[in-house]
Amino acid sequence: MSKGEKVIEELLDVIGSGRPEALGADQLVDIMTEFTQSYDRLTGLQPAVSFFGSARIQVGEPAWESARETARLLSESGFAIISGGGPGIMEAANRGAREGGSPSVGLNIQLPGRTEPPNDYQDISLHFHHFFVRKAIFVHFAAAFVVMPGGFGTLDEFLECLTLMQTDKAHRIPVILMDSGFWTGLTDWFQDTLLSRGTIAERDLEAFRVIDQPGKVRDAVVEYYAGRAADRLADPGGILGPI
Repeated sequence: MSKGEKVIEELLDVIGSGRPEALGADQLVDIMTEFTQSYDRLTGLQPAVSFFGSARIQVGEPAWESARETARLLSESGFAIISGGGPGIMEAANRGAREGGSPSVGLNIQLPGRTEPPNDYQDISLHFHHFFVRKAIFVHFAAAFVVMPGGFGTLDEFLECLTLMQTDKAHRIPVILMDSGFWTGLTDWFQDTLLSRGTIAERDLEAFRVIDQPGKVRDAVVEYYAGRAADRLADPGGILGPI
């Protein structure tokens, strides 16, 4: 029996041995199953970099090609690559991982009324019903984050990472925004409005970097971990603690 299966068994005991009349039992078991099955599948994965970005960016666009090349270089440097498993930037990251030779992981989400098939470049393909479980797995197994141009979902993921680090719920690990032209308006607002109004601290602006070149992104992640203890690289964030 795996660790995840043991957690589910204990959970069923807690909520009434899985009786359907237990309030919220089915939903709770479903959530815990997503957590534990994902944890079981990814435990032992080599250090990984999570990529965030839009599903709407097309193959051949500069951001798509940049994501693919960055993922390839990180993969060749020994990092697994985690994406959301869909099209756009997610496909670019998974394809780069495949080309670089490291495991390519997709955390696929089922959305009402939308049918976005998983991309074809996933070595490990996980499927989620719950956004918050998927985000937790994204973060828990990351040694670094690469944030490409995207929409509301990308902003949500980026800001949640910053919040976890700001509140000391996560170790500070590399968070890299790619495409300075896309991000300048937001980072200027951080500086000119949030910092000037005192709603964030100067240290909070040091939680991320803006880098345009794929090779420099790879260098930033590799150099961050150079000389660090092996156990820190193996479990860099530990953001959720044991699942």
